[in-house]
Amino acid sequence: MNVDIQKASREDKYLLRNLLELCQHDYSEFDSEDVNEHGLFGYTYLDHYWTEPERHPFLVRVDSKVAGFVLVRRLDEVPTHTIAEFFILRKYRRRGIGLIVAYHIFDLFPGKWHVTQETGNLPAQAFWKKAIAHYTNNAYEEEETEQGPLQEFYTPDSEAHRLAH
Repeated sequence: MNVDIQKASREDKYLLRNLLELCQHDYSEFDSEDVNEHGLFGYTYLDHYWTEPERHPFLVRVDSKVAGFVLVRRLDEVPTHTIAEFFILRKYRRRGIGLIVAYHIFDLFPGKWHVTQETGNLPAQAFWKKAIAHYTNNAYEEEETEQGPLQEFYTPDSEAHRLAH
């Protein structure tokens, strides 16, 4: 199984928009969002990922097939990176692909990270706690926010960390 994570180009925007609809469909179980009059959820900030330098869109492929995406944002504080959206198609879940993708993204952006999950999204909470605990060797802090759990951590030395994976 070959997992490929590449920065999404402007030409990939339509593909990413379609994947975002699938992602938001999954999330609607937890955030109670409704589709608009056209049957779409929409994503307000999608275009910003090609116009704002602190936003980074990535596509995930498994054996050359589209399997998901990650949207990363840099927040103003410190700076801090965060996962704005993380989506792996159901077909590819529970196969270790999400962990591979998360670790790769963390390695790309060294420094401080905040990762938040929605209160009711128990599968995401379990995934991120496992991923971050393993990635940091349990060197992270967790707090409860209005949105849900938030894990804060710093990426380890990237070269040593890559060798361990």
